[in-house]
Amino acid sequence: MSHDTPATFTDKVQGPRVEEKHPSHWGGVYAMSLCVFALIASEFMPVSLLTPMAADLQVSEGTVGQGIAISGLFAVLTSLSISNLARGMNRKTLLLALTGLMALSGGLIALAPGYLPFMVGRALIGVVIGGFWSISAATAMRLVPASKVPRALAIFNGGNALASVLAAPLGSYLGSLVGWRGAFFCLVPVAVLVFIWQRISLPSMEAQVHVGKPGSVFGIFTAFKRPPIAWGMAACGSFFMGQFVLFTYVRPFLESVTRIDVATISLVLLVVGAAGFVGTVMIGRFLGKGLYRTLIVIPALMALIAAALVPSGGWFAAVVVLMGLWGLMSTAAPVGWWSWVATAMPHNAEAGGGLMVAVVQTSIALGSTLGGLLFDSTGHRGTFLASAAVLVLASVLALVTARATRRAAAH
Repeated sequence: MSHDTPATFTDKVQGPRVEEKHPSHWGGVYAMSLCVFALIASEFMPVSLLTPMAADLQVSEGTVGQGIAISGLFAVLTSLSISNLARGMNRKTLLLALTGLMALSGGLIALAPGYLPFMVGRALIGVVIGGFWSISAATAMRLVPASKVPRALAIFNGGNALASVLAAPLGSYLGSLVGWRGAFFCLVPVAVLVFIWQRISLPSMEAQVHVGKPGSVFGIFTAFKRPPIAWGMAACGSFFMGQFVLFTYVRPFLESVTRIDVATISLVLLVVGAAGFVGTVMIGRFLGKGLYRTLIVIPALMALIAAALVPSGGWFAAVVVLMGLWGLMSTAAPVGWWSWVATAMPHNAEAGGGLMVAVVQTSIALGSTLGGLLFDSTGHRGTFLASAAVLVLASVLALVTARATRRAAAH
């Protein structure tokens, strides 16, 4: 994705004067980045706390893993409907409401007396995820001049990368200090801080009036009529599904197969996260002209890693190296897919973002559900080999997407 792409499509949508008269709100951009950090930490905190949560809630680890699936389901429903439900709502008010909901979710999960209230809390975080990510790209375009949009999106993604580094090991570490409930409760003051910062730094953003009648909730699916979009979304969905078949059940794997203690698990998860941060910083060099090559190669390499973890699961050094490489690629890949959306659907930021969130969250839900069923029935072998198979499919579909895009450009 070239850096001038967002400027090009913003000018087409809003006219060439956007660049001249659009003030910068970098404080708002950094507040949104902290919001992303809290959101990603909230979404994936259960990954590092699966074992103690299952014991406390008196259900299996696979059943607790469905807490990631339920947040994904509600994220999908929200991402598909938010543009219509919040059609006339000021976007600042909407972001503040979502942040308040994030704090409520953290408190509800921390205090959940049983499995059902826990799942309600997870459903609420799903609503926040779907709402926030659907409007994030469009919000970036309204906070900074068009030429600075790529930088704003990179800062948003910095919050994502930082949470990927810290959320799992910090969750595991806090869980050992103050229990899993205490770990979740730590997210509440962070959400409150984000709320205050956004309240101060975000400008008022009136809902943009679109000419014509309101679209149907599922109107954005018309994009699937274009083969490059349909194949690309299938490739993207397969990637996230394959990733979360495996990653949701990393902690039980490290405990029961690699046989390491909680402190060492935190260290392994820190390696995964730190490698992911490096990957996020580095991936920009491989995008642009090499966008499709990157989207094809990453899932293929991750499939090899997933397969290699099966025979080497009891060898600690091998597991650390393989999980580090997994983190390097799995955290960086979403940057590639967001770049793809910006180039494939340049004229409608909110609809493209909503469709992407729906596909990604459906895939995460399917992946963590399938992983849970396989982990409870076949153990890590069946789970990790299924992950490898789905990632190979993602690589093949990315190749088909590249060819479909070239064909469409030739016509």
